[in-house]
Formats: sequence, structure tokens, C-alpha cells
Amino acid sequence: MATIVDKIKAIEDEMARTQKNKATSAHLGMLKAKLAKYKRELITPKGGGGEKGEGFDVAKTGDARIGFVGFPSVGKSTLLSNLAGVYSEVAAYEFTTLTTVPGVIRYKGAKIQLLDLPGIIEGAKDGKGRGRQVIAVARTCKLIFIVLDVLKPLGDKKIIEHELEGFGIRLNKSPPNITFRKKKKVPTATLR
Repeated sequence: MATIVDKIKAIEDEMARTQKNKATSAHLGMLKAKLAKYKRELITPKGGGGEKGEGFDVAKTGDARIGFVGFPSVGKSTLLSNLAGVYSEVAAYEFTTLTTVPGVIRYKGAKIQLLDLPGIIEGAKDGKGRGRQVIAVARTCKLIFIVLDVLKPLGDKKIIEHELEGFGIRLNKSPPNITFRKKKKVPTATLR
């Protein structure tokens, strides 16, 4: 079974292949509706009739946004508390932080918002745990700061990078080279 990310990619590919004209406008409209539905599902997965939990996203403030991403219990909350002076609960058990905890620092006149995101687990991009919501908030950040446990191998870094790339976040890669060319208008022949 294809994942939601695969379905989104397939729809985007089909939209790119489809010629835009009057005859295909209804088809393109249906594709856009499906695309919006899948993107909404990606951020908020379909669930049972349970009650809604607290939201992960917080209001943007300041000039930039930095998100702390990592596995549970690696020190994200401690780092936020030490940098921004904000209280973020710290405990000896995993998943202490259940929602996004914001903090603000000032650096050379710039106001920078720091976000302590709940820990993600392997398989988060596929809907395991609440990883999709956490990664969706990470997408809104200008900088993603991967926090790792010093005692664990660097394989954890690869796993987190894989989870983020599976959600469309390109780490340490230059943006794609996109160019626009203005189409020349062909004058229509006048009827005589």
C-alpha cells in the first residue's frame, strides 16, 4: 500500500503531466482537491472517535524560528531552558514534552523563537506515534537543530534525517534550481 507521501508525489506528477486547457480543468480541479485532502491527512492523520489532543503548533514570533528535533530524552528541554530561560519540564522518563514549548532569545538585535518539539521515533514519517504533527511544526522552522544523545551512536542522526527527508524537509541541500520563462504571446490573426 502506498504511503500518503507517495500518493501526494503521484498526484503532483500527474498534475505536471496534464496539459492545462478547458477540457482538463475539471480533472485538474479534482487532483487539486485530492492533493489538499492528502496534505491535510499528512499533518492530521485520520483517527478514531477519540478526543482531540493539544495542538503542536504555536504562534510565530520574532525574526526566525529554530526547532529542536530529536529522539525522546536527549536534552531538548534542558537546552531550551538554559538558552531561553523558559521552563520546560525535564524528567528521567521518555516523552516528558508532549506539546511544543516556545522560548525566545535575542541575538544582535534579532528576536529568535526557539521551539522544543516533542521527541520523534523511528517511523514517524509513516504515522508512527504523533511524529507527523511534530515534523509538520518542524517544517515551519527556518533552522532545524538536531539534538542527539552523546552516549548513543551517530546512527540516530541518520534515522532522524531519514524521517525528516521522508516528510519533504531537505537537510543541508541547496534548494532546487527553478527558473521561469515568460511565454511570448502570439498575436491572434484578425478576421477579415
